[in-house]
Amino acid sequence: MIKTSTGERIGQAIIIVLLLALCLSVIYPFLYMLSISLNVGSDAAKGGVYLWPREFTLYNFEIVLGNSVIQHAYLITIARTVLGTFIGLMVTLLMAFGLSYRLLPFRQSLLTYVLITMLFSGGLIPFYIQLNNLSLLNSFWVYIIPTAFSAWNMFVMMKFIQGIPDALVESAEIDGANPIRILFSIILPLSKPMLAALGLFTAVGHWNDWFAGAFYVSDQNLIPVQTFLQQLLSAQDISTVLGSNNNQEALARGTMLSNVTLMSIKMATVMVSALPILCVYPFLQKYFVKGVLIGSVKG
Repeated sequence: MIKTSTGERIGQAIIIVLLLALCLSVIYPFLYMLSISLNVGSDAAKGGVYLWPREFTLYNFEIVLGNSVIQHAYLITIARTVLGTFIGLMVTLLMAFGLSYRLLPFRQSLLTYVLITMLFSGGLIPFYIQLNNLSLLNSFWVYIIPTAFSAWNMFVMMKFIQGIPDALVESAEIDGANPIRILFSIILPLSKPMLAALGLFTAVGHWNDWFAGAFYVSDQNLIPVQTFLQQLLSAQDISTVLGSNNNQEALARGTMLSNVTLMSIKMATVMVSALPILCVYPFLQKYFVKGVLIGSVKG
């Protein structure tokens, strides 16, 4: 058994304390928002609610989940996350697979062109004009098409594909497999960890994006839930949330409006928008860790 010195034990203790402090700094705001969202709004406004609700209630969530605007915003967010992640991975994978062939004509020029897009951009106004010329403004596809390709993800995928033994691809080519067959029969099954890691990043980016809905969409029926949350956080009165018929019916059943505050509704909306994407992490964690490890070793 290897003995550790006093200095090493002190260093390990300091690292543990720092990591615990870091974890608490991340977890506490989440617990605070959860306790406010589960507490009666009028009571939480008095202060003193930090880690758990003092007067438990689910009415804040009933208002949020019963709001027709937020229900539709959820559908938009789920649709753009699922469709955007799938299309983004497939388009980027096809590009990476093609550029992974070292004998591809003009390969170096294409790689340079893609690299330039990572370093420079036209800016917000030219991008807005381009979206307008493509008739993507105020449409659902403004969330999908501009994000269908990622230069960073392409280089990661290409590096991973180049790390696959050439003997596998060569044996498939000898057996008469075409590039499409090689992609779906060899490359794709071996790339599951890498695709899971990049897919998680892509999905989180789609789920958390509020910018596109705020600047490129004016139709309230097309905004995602994060854009609705951004509008709610800047609201000055609770009528932004209590304007739907469902909420008026809930109030008519005997719930007092005085028990609801704008802050409690905001916290409930934050929790509702954050919890679904957090639930995805446990299912992809093993692929995520493996994919990041493989990418770091081969990089």
